[in-house]
Amino acid sequence: MALTFREWREDDDLALVQLWGDPETGEAGHFRAVLRPSSNEPWSRCIVAEDDGVPVAAGVVYETSLHPDRLWVYIEVARENRRAGLGSTLLGMLRKEAENAPSGVTKLRAKVEPGTPGAAFAAAAGLEPIQRSRVVVVEPGRLKLPVFEDHGPQLDEAATGSVELTRAVADFYNAVHAWDRSDMSLGRAQQMLLNDAAGAAGAVVLRDKPKAEGGRIAAFAVSYTSERTDAPADVLLGYDTTLEESEAEAAVASLLAMVAYQYPVQLEVDDSMTALVRVLEPLLATGAARQDGKDTLILSS
Repeated sequence: MALTFREWREDDDLALVQLWGDPETGEAGHFRAVLRPSSNEPWSRCIVAEDDGVPVAAGVVYETSLHPDRLWVYIEVARENRRAGLGSTLLGMLRKEAENAPSGVTKLRAKVEPGTPGAAFAAAAGLEPIQRSRVVVVEPGRLKLPVFEDHGPQLDEAATGSVELTRAVADFYNAVHAWDRSDMSLGRAQQMLLNDAAGAAGAVVLRDKPKAEGGRIAAFAVSYTSERTDAPADVLLGYDTTLEESEAEAAVASLLAMVAYQYPVQLEVDDSMTALVRVLEPLLATGAARQDGKDTLILSS
C-alpha cells in the first residue's frame, strides 16, 4: 500500500461510504456521523488515510462538554485494508492530536459491541471496559400492580418542561454516570432528554407520598413514543439515587409495573443503574423481559 494521511474533506463521506458499505454495528452508524472536518469549537480532529489516492480509512477524536474527562475516539478501516496496521497507525496519530486538546484531557473512550472487529481492535489497543449497556424490553402485564393508599406513594402525570422533573432527570443522569463524570445541567436535561426536539412525548412520576403532603419524586418515566404501535414504547426510567436500595427498587418496580401494564416498553439500561438492574434481572430470568440486541460496551484507556 502507498499510504498517505491528511485531514478530512467535505466530500470524504461519500467516497468512504461507497467503499465501506453499510455500518457493521449501530455504533458504527452513529460515529460515522461525527467524521467531519477538524474543529476547535467543539474540539475535534479527523484524519483520513488514502491508498494510492483513494480514501480507505478514517479516524476521529473529539471532546464533549457533557462528559468532559475523556475524549471519544472512532476509527473505521475498509475490510480489504484491515490487519495491516492501518488502524493502529491512525490511533497513534489521534493520540498525538489529543495531546494538544485545549482541555488537557488525553484519556480516550470508545463504544463497541462485544465480538466485533472493533471490539478486538480496541482491546488490542489497551482499552478496557468501564460500562455495559443493554436494551431490555419488558412485556406487558407481567408485573404485579402496586396498591396505592391515600397517604402513601402516588402516581402523577408530569409536564416534561417542569423544573421538578428536569432536576430529577439531571440528578439521576449525573449519579449513574459516576464512572464517566457527567455535567448534565437543567438546561442540558431539557435540551437532550425532555423537550419536543428530543422526542419526549410525556412523563409520569411516582412520588413517595402525595404532592400536597410534600411528596418527592422517587421514580420517573419519560416516553419517547408519541403514537401507540405494536412496537415497544421507548422509555427512560430513572429514580432517586439517594433513596435506600430497597426503597429505590420498590419505586422502580411499582412505576415499571404501571407503564408496562398494557403495552411493552423498551429501556436502555446501564449496569450503573443498580436499582433498575436488580428489578430487571429476575424478569429476564423468567422471560417477563428480554434483551433486544447485543450488549454495548464503553471502553477506556
